[in-house]
Amino acid sequence: MTVRREVFLDQVKERGEYDTPQEAERAARVVLALLGAHLAGEVRAQLAARLPEGFALILLNPLQSAEPLRGERFVRATAAWIEGATEQTAAWDVSAVLSAAADTAGDLLKEILLQLPAGYDLLFGRPQAA
Repeated sequence: MTVRREVFLDQVKERGEYDTPQEAERAARVVLALLGAHLAGEVRAQLAARLPEGFALILLNPLQSAEPLRGERFVRATAAWIEGATEQTAAWDVSAVLSAAADTAGDLLKEILLQLPAGYDLLFGRPQAA
């Protein structure tokens, strides 16, 4: 089931402690564009189907990535795409967006994590037992 845009952005805004919905939207756009480059096929399509339409399109038309980025490099890449961001603020952005996406993904999260390099469970706020 698709989550409503306002609900998704409110979750990101609250978790990221952003002052405005625009800040939450900027973070969501960048993080989902980078995430889309790391997901493929049916898993990416299923997650997109659960996101609000505008964010689904971003996930389905991702920024290009030459290789799958490990968690810390994903955060650095996010910092590079957000004007004025540091690695610390980008880590906050990634966590806010991916934890909201994890709630939206529900049981699909296991399949998402299988497509990603190790360490993304922490970025989604869902640490996996070793």
